[in-house]
This record gives sequence, structure tokens and C-alpha cells, in this order.
Amino acid sequence: MKERDLANTAESLCPRSISEEDRARAQIYQLLGTLLSNPPSSELLRGLATLKGDDTLIGSASKNLAALAQRTSATDAEREYNNLFVGLGRGELLPYASYYLTGFLNEKPLANLRSDLMARGIRARADVKEPEDHMGTLCETMAGIITGEFECDSDLPSQKAFFDAHMAKWARLFFTDLEQAQSAIFYAPVGSLGKAFMAVEADAFAIQ
Repeated sequence: MKERDLANTAESLCPRSISEEDRARAQIYQLLGTLLSNPPSSELLRGLATLKGDDTLIGSASKNLAALAQRTSATDAEREYNNLFVGLGRGELLPYASYYLTGFLNEKPLANLRSDLMARGIRARADVKEPEDHMGTLCETMAGIITGEFECDSDLPSQKAFFDAHMAKWARLFFTDLEQAQSAIFYAPVGSLGKAFMAVEADAFAIQ
């Protein structure tokens, strides 16, 4: 299989029709990946301000995110992002599977992920310096698997295998930490959205 970069591309590796439910799932993963990988631009904040919600946990988090996006500038969002994830030595949170699962960076969870990505024909972009077990990268990878951007074999068993191996054990804990982080204002509903969405995903995969 031809290797595919972890990047947004105009054309999928295996263009295919997917259900509206899967498209919505991929969009949430992509949104979470985008917000965790970089601070939001003014354009993205304007788009987020138009989000609608409902009475579900995901819908409530979406409404709260829209409200925060309306009154958050790109400058403030970047400052908050840096406090959360960058900092002078390190940010308030370390969004890596290795850290959450072992207490250290660059440990076995990262090695296992790299082996899985290689087997799936997926490689990290050359310009990305973060280890691949960053939650933002994992969310972007899940989005690409769902849509068929990264591999042809992107059915539910393939999605479940990736989620169970690399996200299930720590994703909800990370998003709970983000929701409650001292530095989180705009990012608090991002944490709420991620926590609720990961719970739905885990429950859905559990019955597969």
C-alpha cells in the first residue's frame, strides 16, 4: 500500500461513499485534531461560533464552544493554547498516550502506534515535530481512517482496532483533564466535547 501522510488532502486514497453518521464522526475527530494540534485561527473561531447544539452532552458542549468562540480572539486563544500545551518548559497538560499510560514520554505506546501506522501505510508529515501519539494526531488519524483517506480497509473493525489500541485507555481521561484545566477557558468546552464524544465512540465500538 502506498504510504499516506497524516495531512488533509483534497482526494482520498480510496474515495468512497460514507454514511452521514460516519461523516459527522469524522468531522468531530477532525475538529478535535485541529484544535489540539494548533491554536484556532480567526476564521476557525468564526466558523465555530455558528455551531448548533441540542440537549445531548455533545450538543451542549457544541453550544458552549460556539458561545466561547464568539467572544474569544485568536490572540487570546493562542495564549491559552500555549499555556495548556506548550508553556515555558511544558504546558499544563501533556497530550501524549505514552505520558498518560506510562508517566513518561516516548515509551512503548508510541512504539506500538508507529508499528501500527507503518502496517497501515500511514506516515507522519515531515513538518510535524510532535510524536505521533499526540491526541491531536490520533484524532486526525481516526478521521482519515473513517473517510478512507488513509487506507481502503476503513470499515468498523479497522476503526475499532485503532481506537481500542491507541485511544480507548486514555482519551476520556485526557479530555476530562482538559475540561477541568486551570488555564482552560475556550478549551474547556473542547474538553467537554471530546469527553462526551469519546464516551459515545467507546460505547459504539463495544457492541461491534
